[in-house]
Amino acid sequence: MTAQPQALQPELAATPEFTFDVAARDGAARTGAISMPRGVIRTPAFMPVGTAATVKGMYPEEVRALGADVVLGNTYHLMLRPGAERVARLGGLHRFMNWPHPILTDSGGFQVMSLSQLRKLTEEGVTFRSHIDGSKHVLTPERSVEIQNLLGSDIVMQLDECVALPCEEKVAEKAMRLSLRWAERCKAAFGHHPGRALFGIVQGGDVPRLRVESARELAAMDLKGYAVGGLAVGEPQEVMLAMLEAVEPHLPQAKPRYLMGVGTPDDIVQAVARGIDMFDCVMPTRAGRHGQIFTRFGRMNLKNAKFAEDPRPIDERSSCPAANGWSRAYLHHLVKAEEMLGKMLLTWVNLAYYQDLMAGLRAAIADGRLADFIAETKAGWARGEDGGAPA
Repeated sequence: MTAQPQALQPELAATPEFTFDVAARDGAARTGAISMPRGVIRTPAFMPVGTAATVKGMYPEEVRALGADVVLGNTYHLMLRPGAERVARLGGLHRFMNWPHPILTDSGGFQVMSLSQLRKLTEEGVTFRSHIDGSKHVLTPERSVEIQNLLGSDIVMQLDECVALPCEEKVAEKAMRLSLRWAERCKAAFGHHPGRALFGIVQGGDVPRLRVESARELAAMDLKGYAVGGLAVGEPQEVMLAMLEAVEPHLPQAKPRYLMGVGTPDDIVQAVARGIDMFDCVMPTRAGRHGQIFTRFGRMNLKNAKFAEDPRPIDERSSCPAANGWSRAYLHHLVKAEEMLGKMLLTWVNLAYYQDLMAGLRAAIADGRLADFIAETKAGWARGEDGGAPA
């Protein structure tokens, strides 16, 4: 039992060079397409996270059928296990994980800062010990790009320093300026690859002037795309949105914009309205493995006893088989029994909802009714169904 794939528009075709075309705008929001040799990414896009060369609990063809045009791989985890050189010898990440479509790889910087032991940061790069076996590694801007090239990534991210929020302004400024210097080194290491892209990452904490300076300096490097990093790391949503509003006017209109590690459905719709084109987050897969689902009614916690004898499906209107093919009672049972099938089905439900949300956003922007779509979506979350909570 599989979902039917969301059809690409006939005019959207893979191109020999990396291109980005905006088809329609509604305020700051845009809908369009990123094209490259391995395929087309319809924007706004949500990228399921395949940390260790797999979207946990899902077959690649299921991820694709739900509407995902691109997935994310993690440089830090793949460099430690199985190793970038090994993946390259085996034909690259696309063949390794049986995903012939676009792949974006992050630089590894965030995981180095958050997961590794005994890390030491210098101008040259980061020295750290693996969280797996304690082995020592050095990650420089050049090595990060080399790893991503060995993996065969279609969209390569610069190495940056990400700080947790809140932090002192001087700490955010120091990290931002180091990230800019590292961006220059990544650009030199990446070289010229017409069908692939290097994205820079805007840093600056929660200080608007630092964010603006970072955006301007990166824009002057004439990269193929730009990400906004260091958000959704502990700050309130209003701070994240304020940083996006500060940055958006200073990023090139003709280049894609990616908000890293975000987020909840509400975060996504708010960021789309502020001009963001791409998103990734572990939330839908991680939540699904723990009994939490996202639906048009808001969030549901399948651990709750009220679902124990509920014969209804999650959402009879959903095109996702996991959402309409099993009862809430059965899914509740699987969650309580900690059965693997429960984790798989609820992950499927969540990724389906996220891709349906992106499709709805794209259509609403094209029709010039984004504000109405967001209002209707939020009303559904707030109204809920038998206890659904806002997303």
